[in-house]
Amino acid sequence: MCGIVGYTGKNQAITYLLEGLQTLEYRGYDSAGVAVLSPDGGLHGVKCAGRVSTLVERCKTANLVGTTGIAHTRWATHGAPTDRNAHPHMDCSGRIAIVHNGIIENFRELRSYLSRNGHELVSDTDSEVIAHLIEDAWKGPAAGDLVAAVRNACQRLEGSWALAVTCADVPGKLVCARKGSPLVIASTEDGAYAASDVTPLAAISSHVIQLDDDQFALLVEDGSVTVFDREGMEVANPSTIDIDWDASAATLGGYADFMAKEISEQPEAIERLLKDRLGKHGIEMDELSMTSEELAAIDRIYLVACGTSYHVCLIARDMIESWAKIPTLCEYASELNYKEPLVTDNTLCVIVTQSGETADTLTAARRMRALGCKVFAVTNVLGSTAARESDGTLYVQAGPEVCVASTKAYTAQMVACALLALRLAFAKGEMDRNEVGRHFHNLEALPDLIREVIARRWQDKHAAQVFRNARSALFLGRGVNSTTAYEGALKLKEISYLHAEAYPAGEMKHGPIALLEPGFPVVTVVPADHIHDKTVSNIQEVIARGATCVAVATDGDRDVAALCHDVLWIPPVPEERLIPIVAIVHLQMLARYVARARGRDVDKPRNLAKSVTVE
Repeated sequence: MCGIVGYTGKNQAITYLLEGLQTLEYRGYDSAGVAVLSPDGGLHGVKCAGRVSTLVERCKTANLVGTTGIAHTRWATHGAPTDRNAHPHMDCSGRIAIVHNGIIENFRELRSYLSRNGHELVSDTDSEVIAHLIEDAWKGPAAGDLVAAVRNACQRLEGSWALAVTCADVPGKLVCARKGSPLVIASTEDGAYAASDVTPLAAISSHVIQLDDDQFALLVEDGSVTVFDREGMEVANPSTIDIDWDASAATLGGYADFMAKEISEQPEAIERLLKDRLGKHGIEMDELSMTSEELAAIDRIYLVACGTSYHVCLIARDMIESWAKIPTLCEYASELNYKEPLVTDNTLCVIVTQSGETADTLTAARRMRALGCKVFAVTNVLGSTAARESDGTLYVQAGPEVCVASTKAYTAQMVACALLALRLAFAKGEMDRNEVGRHFHNLEALPDLIREVIARRWQDKHAAQVFRNARSALFLGRGVNSTTAYEGALKLKEISYLHAEAYPAGEMKHGPIALLEPGFPVVTVVPADHIHDKTVSNIQEVIARGATCVAVATDGDRDVAALCHDVLWIPPVPEERLIPIVAIVHLQMLARYVARARGRDVDKPRNLAKSVTVE
């Protein structure tokens, strides 16, 4: 969840460290800190509670001169977000500093051991024990060898970690380690760089090294990088990935915030994903690494995800069962890990994860593979753990998504799952090439339909006034559009902190209707579909209780217009199952306008982080 960066080279470290933290702040922003090895041979640093911007201001007067350093932006797990709990953490001597992303599960036992053996721990974090374990090894069996000292310490840890370590006694060098949490490294003429993901490195190098689990790396100021395995043997050919997007993709580019920018990028993201996908044998999907015969044999599918990606799974289930006629189950990854899934030799597990690093989802995938499943990943991040550990990967190609609340990755993931459903339908013989082509051309219509919705954002801005004095809201929909209600409610909660619930519209009278009173905001997704009239009846029930209804409806729907306070209009969509990909764009914009009206930071909502790398 946290963001870490490190640098050693020819340049002043503080420039990259602070810029890197600002780029990675979507991974956590409770507190931040930096430590630089200065020419006088000491480690000097600044750390503080709050955003990276606070750290930047404090660093202006700190005179952090030096060409080797590490830095961290935190999403708190153990210990409140305070100055003393901020990273970097140091050993007793102040000569070793570490930054850590992950969870140390046996930190209580390690704290007890260290305290009994004379170490003074000054924070409430699990991470601080790592610095002291390295200190023990540095003074003992690994004296003079920082890689060996870090390896020795990691052998005593249980949990997950990405580490960057610097020591005042070995200037010009950094050591990195990885288990369960991502870490990438760039080697250049100007020095060697480390980061939690590729975003801070895109402007530095198009080619990066990706540490595998239980690997270590020595970064030297001349730019050289050496990777070692858990036994300390050099790895001749470490994993590498090429960054295929321009660094400017992660900048605002004139937009007020990243959420607005990423909402606007949805049409282009979908167009990239669809390019060259239709072939003479149906949907081209070589990434799946399964033959048509293997696909035809699939008898059950598990769709596994968390948060917004789980809502993608609900839409995907409807597509797969309707088009490919394969029984499909949706599971929260955090729940599947404690259940007994029904798996056969022909069961497929599809994990959906924007970052490819979601800890619960990865754990579920490993469990399903151990039970004999093939595992397929739908993800947005090249070279992510999900991609590397899966039998096949469909990249959604949405580009870097900086706002914590997912928008363009969500719609792109839905389109990716539609492609998968069509590929399965063709393999199963449920659709011929012409029928697959018809559905594909409906997918090709989506970008322009979304552009039309984005052009109507003034409707969302006006409807946001309904929520000005609200304390809660209810979102309703039927069929696949109930999922749009779930995602709309989640977006509103995430970035405005206004409580919202979502229900299938027909379930409202079984409890939630008790919430309704004059002025209570209800958002109803009621497009032109086969259950439109039933949903209109639910709107009548809402209006009868004095609630204020905002509807997402298809152009020209006079019945809805006559009933509702505001209507967020969408153009006609040629396929009912694709309506959620268009309709959700209004609810993304609505949530953003409500959040901004309430003075929220839409890109960095409190208590959340983009990549949830702890269980």
